[in-house]
Amino acid sequence: MLNHPTLDQLKELKLDGMADAFVELQAQDRAADLSHPEWLGLLLDRETANRSTKRFNTRLRAARLRHVGASIEDVDYRASRKLDKALFQQLATCNWIRHHRCLLITGPCGVGKTWLGCALGQNACRHGYTVLYKRVPRLFAELELAHGDGRFPRLFRTLVKADLLILDDWGPDRLNASQRRDLLEIIEDRHGAGSTMITSQLPVHTWHDVIDEPTFGDAIMDRISHNAYRLELDGPSMRKSQGNQTEQEQSA
Repeated sequence: MLNHPTLDQLKELKLDGMADAFVELQAQDRAADLSHPEWLGLLLDRETANRSTKRFNTRLRAARLRHVGASIEDVDYRASRKLDKALFQQLATCNWIRHHRCLLITGPCGVGKTWLGCALGQNACRHGYTVLYKRVPRLFAELELAHGDGRFPRLFRTLVKADLLILDDWGPDRLNASQRRDLLEIIEDRHGAGSTMITSQLPVHTWHDVIDEPTFGDAIMDRISHNAYRLELDGPSMRKSQGNQTEQEQSA
């Protein structure tokens, strides 16, 4: 008789984790041997874990990562792409985000820049940080539309307030005047207040040319590259390697 009203009250209070744990404990014979504090402790542990999972899922959905399933546990360190394992594992601690430092990931097409960036983004969500992923070409298109329909202030706040902003696929097109101004404003407001990750096929020393205006280039690059971590990848496309491996497996 006690079970139903108790469960109803737990659900009414939105204590879903405690409700699930209550049902499971009631079904276990060993539950009768538990003291009241032990019962309460198990219920609270489940509720804490349940809320933590919900917060993580909310952050992950808001991040809109391109590779949602990417995780640091699945990183292939054996691939021929010159990935600095020690540095990557250091980045996985998220201390660089806590200290508002930037990360620049460069390398040729297909070496996994975006996937690695998303893995670090997913890991940041797990550590309680807010993350936002944007492909640079689409971001500039969004900003241009936002200027015209009055959404720019709201979009700007969203870009600035994220603990980690991932800007994927930087370059190679040169920026126009409006794009330069918008990028400088975003980087300026994030400088010292949040972390920015940028992935690009272009080496960092060429980014100044992409900005295409010396004054803006100096201002933006100083804030992006100063004290930033760098993952400089190199090697053959992993997509081709995976494709060849699949063909071999199918023909075996």
